[in-house]
Amino acid sequence: MSASLQMEKRHETVSALENEYFDLVIVGGGITGAGIALDAVTRGLKVALVEKNDFASGTSSKSTKLIHGGLRYLKQFEFGLVREVGKERAILHKLATHLVRPEKMLLPLTKDGNYGKIIASVGLMVYDVLADVEKADQRKMLSAADTKVLEPLLANNNIEGGGLYSEYQTDDFRLVIELLKAAQSEGAKVINYTACTRFIQKAGVIAGVEVKDELLDTEYKIYADYVINAAGPWSDDIRKYQEEVTGKKLHLTKGVHLVLPYEKFPIQQSLYFDVPDGRMIFAIPRKDITYLGTTDTFYDQDLKDLRTTMDDVHYLLDSANSYFPALGLKTEDVISSWVGVRPLIAEEGKSASEISRKDEIFISEQGLITIAGGKLTGYRKMAKRAVETLLDRRHDDTGKKIPKCKTKKYKLPGNGFKSPKAITKYKKSLAKTNSHLSKIEISYLVDLYGTQTDAIIEATHNGTNIIEAEVAFCITNEWVYHLADFYIYRTGRLFFDLESVRSSHLIVADQMQNLLGWSDSQKEQEVLVLNQKIKEATVFE
Repeated sequence: MSASLQMEKRHETVSALENEYFDLVIVGGGITGAGIALDAVTRGLKVALVEKNDFASGTSSKSTKLIHGGLRYLKQFEFGLVREVGKERAILHKLATHLVRPEKMLLPLTKDGNYGKIIASVGLMVYDVLADVEKADQRKMLSAADTKVLEPLLANNNIEGGGLYSEYQTDDFRLVIELLKAAQSEGAKVINYTACTRFIQKAGVIAGVEVKDELLDTEYKIYADYVINAAGPWSDDIRKYQEEVTGKKLHLTKGVHLVLPYEKFPIQQSLYFDVPDGRMIFAIPRKDITYLGTTDTFYDQDLKDLRTTMDDVHYLLDSANSYFPALGLKTEDVISSWVGVRPLIAEEGKSASEISRKDEIFISEQGLITIAGGKLTGYRKMAKRAVETLLDRRHDDTGKKIPKCKTKKYKLPGNGFKSPKAITKYKKSLAKTNSHLSKIEISYLVDLYGTQTDAIIEATHNGTNIIEAEVAFCITNEWVYHLADFYIYRTGRLFFDLESVRSSHLIVADQMQNLLGWSDSQKEQEVLVLNQKIKEATVFE
C-alpha cells in the first residue's frame, strides 16, 4: 500500500465521521470501547469510535495477559463476579481460540498463606462450578511432594501442598485490535489519534463530540444521538467536559509487571503465589522469558508520567525471592517492564487490592453514558450492559425494539480454529510448506494473527523479510501510523522480545517511511520516540 493510499483511507474515514450522522459515538479505543463498538454495530446501530492515542495504548495493553476467572474474588465473596467472568472466559476461548490459550496455573499452599488446604480445595471446586470449567480442566489437589515435583524451585520448608487449575493466557492488545477490525467490517467507523475535545449540546442534551485529529491536524464535529464514554483511566476527565464530577469517581491503582529471562526464572508452569505483605502475584513463563506481576498501589499522579520505579522493581523481585530463594533475582536481571493503571470505582476505606473490579455505569443529566471499572475478561458483558443502557433509553424515547446481542458467537478475525489442537495442526502445516521460516517465527505469527498468518507469509515468497511482511500487514489492516504502534500495541515485541526491537527498528523505520510518506526528520523523530519508550521500559528510578 502506498503512502498516499494509506492516508487516503484515513481521509475517507474522517469524511464519513464529519458528514454522516451516527446513532452512537464511543470515546475510547481500549477493550471496553472496542467491545461496545462490535456489540452496537452488530445490533444495527450506526457507530463511530474515536481514540486520542493508539488503540489499546492505555490499560488494555498493560494487564497480566490472562483471561482468568478471578479466583481471588472468592475470598471477597464476590461469587457473582467469579461466575460471570468464568463463563465469559469459556466464551472468549471460542471467539478467539488462537488468542485465548489454555494455561495450567499452580497455586502452592503454604502454612501461613492466603489459602489453606481445605479452603483451597473447596475454593477451587467452587471456582470450577461457577466458572463452568470442563471436566478435563478441573482442579487437581496435590500433596507437598507432588507440588515440588511440578515446581522444583519452590522452597522446601513451608510447602503443604498445591492446587493445579486452569486459566487462559492472551495478548490483550491483540484482542482490542481484532475487535475493532470486526466492528469496522460490520460498518463501524473507527479512528485513532483523534481526541474528543468537547461535547456538542442541543437543548441541554449531548448530541455528539468535537474532535482533533493529531495526524491530519484538523478539527471537526461528529453528530450522534448518544455518546458512550469508555475512556478508562481518563473517563472522569471526559465527564468534566459536561459536568462537575460528583458522587462516585474513579480510583486509579497502578500495576507493574517485570520481564526476566526464562533462564533466570525457569518455572515449569504459571504460578499464583503468596508474597510477604499478604497479597498474591503471578509468575508466567512465555517462550524464552518469564514475567512477574503485579503491584497494586494507589496512583494519583499525572497519567503522562506513569512509569516503573525502583520501588516497584524491588517489591516484585523481593516477593519472588522470598518464595523462590534459590533464584537470587537482581535488578540487572530485568529485561523490560510495563506499567498501567486500573480505572476502579472508589470505595471508602478499602485498600487498592480490596476494591471491587465490578464495572459501573453513570448517566449524566445531559445524557452522557460512562462505563468504568471491570476486568479484561468481562469486557463483552460490560459492552453488552453499556449498549443495552443506550437501547433502553432509546426505547423510552422512540419505542424502538431492543435488538439482541450477537457477540456471544461472533468469532474474531483470524479465528478459523475449533480447538487448540487445530492451531497446532495449522502451525505444523505452515512449517511444512514454508521452510524459509523457523517454527518459532511461525508460532509467533499464529499466536498473534491466527489464520491471518497466511497473508503475512504470502508476502515473504517474493523475498520480503518476515518482519517487513508483518509491518506491511499491520499498516494496511490495523491503523499503524507510528513506529511504537507496531512494536508495542500490535506485536508486544518491546515487552517480550526487546532484542528484536533493537535489531530491526532502523529497517522497519525505513519501511514505514516509504509506506507512510514520512520525511527524514519525521523518521528521526519516530526513532527517538521509540528509544524513549525502550528507556521507560528498562530504566528505573
